Amino acid sequence: MKRLNILAIAYACSPLRGSEDGVGWGWVNVIAESHKVTVITADYNAAEIEQYLATGTESARNNLRFIYVKNKPWHYRPWGMWLKIEHSLAKPLMNIAYQDWLGHAFTRAQREIEQSSYDLMHLITYVGWRFSGRFYQLGIPFVWGPIGGLKNTPWCLYSALGIKGAIYYGGRNLINSLQMRFLRGPRRALRKAQGAVIAATSEIRDALQERFGSSSRVICEVGIPDVESVEPKRREKNEPLRICWSGIHLPGKALHLLLRAAAHFPEDMNYSLHILGDGPSIREWRALAKRIGVDGRCHWHGRLPRDQALEVMKTCHAIAITSLKELTSTVALEGISLGLPVICLDHCGLADLITNECGIKIPVHSMRQIESDIAKALMALYSDDGLRYRLAQGAITRSLQYSWQSKMTALDGIYDLAISRNGLATMEARQSTIELVNENDPAGSKCA
Repeated sequence: MKRLNILAIAYACSPLRGSEDGVGWGWVNVIAESHKVTVITADYNAAEIEQYLATGTESARNNLRFIYVKNKPWHYRPWGMWLKIEHSLAKPLMNIAYQDWLGHAFTRAQREIEQSSYDLMHLITYVGWRFSGRFYQLGIPFVWGPIGGLKNTPWCLYSALGIKGAIYYGGRNLINSLQMRFLRGPRRALRKAQGAVIAATSEIRDALQERFGSSSRVICEVGIPDVESVEPKRREKNEPLRICWSGIHLPGKALHLLLRAAAHFPEDMNYSLHILGDGPSIREWRALAKRIGVDGRCHWHGRLPRDQALEVMKTCHAIAITSLKELTSTVALEGISLGLPVICLDHCGLADLITNECGIKIPVHSMRQIESDIAKALMALYSDDGLRYRLAQGAITRSLQYSWQSKMTALDGIYDLAISRNGLATMEARQSTIELVNENDPAGSKCA
């Protein structure tokens, strides 16, 4: 495919942060390996990006250009009070603030297109489906994705969320369902994209087709992290099974499922839990661990810098991911790239990522069943290190399929689709105009 000049929107985009910021950064960088990319992003990212570009590769400096749209005082930033708002019932304020930023970004994109020639527009982050903005109105081929957020939290999981969590996620389910029925912007954006749409998971792909009649292609929103290659770790005969868990301590991350599963282990089982991160639920979970008698096995590492967190993970033999709602967890990719078999729920993006060759997926039916099955899976890894080692080997192999570079072949196909379909639509529109003129002016038609 020829080298394109692409205008991208990536509100969340940072070389130093994970989550959505890491998604934005990973996508624009892998696109810049093949194409020229101008990225419109929030100006709170400017210091980190410019520092990276000053010391980064020549390719990054040549192919990546950033335009920073100023954040108003009421626009979201991933720190301070906004983090509390993001994980509370006041989150709609964050969404309103983001929509307002998208309006300013659209105005800046219009000016950019007037001044320069672009082959297409790609809306990348945030990945939420309801945040289409108006970029599909810019008059150039439009690509949207990765897209997430269409799936509601299964009601059977609500007993694990606690009162606050149940209210939060229940409210989200209700609002999400209403927006899928009534929001017009995303429908218009999907029609304009004409299938040049990227779904983060197979569940999202199916939901886009069912809800909006939009075809899409699945490309995982996250990529394998830049970590040194490792050999699968063997566990010595008398060595404890070290189990890792990592995430923000929120009801939806559901660490308590792992803690309660550990309470089912036999008394003579030699294990330890290595828990990374912190957040609002940490006091509740530490109290639970003490109440059910597993606190002596828990090592609470807190929130560590990424390199230190990876060092903790490298000492472990398996990783448990208990999220009740997730696209594709970055920590899951970090885990398999380090050779850690993954124990996770069989839903969301993890259902696509984890196979029988690299982990054990837990069916989602009831809380009691989930806790019991997590316990059985970890006991199986404890009693059969041959099985655990084979899964560890499979994890490393599986991680290679999620490299950032592997996404580019699929992405080029989507870009080609967007450009070709846009060209066809333009030709059809011109032909319709000619036919309409000829119908209204037969004489003119003959003269022509």
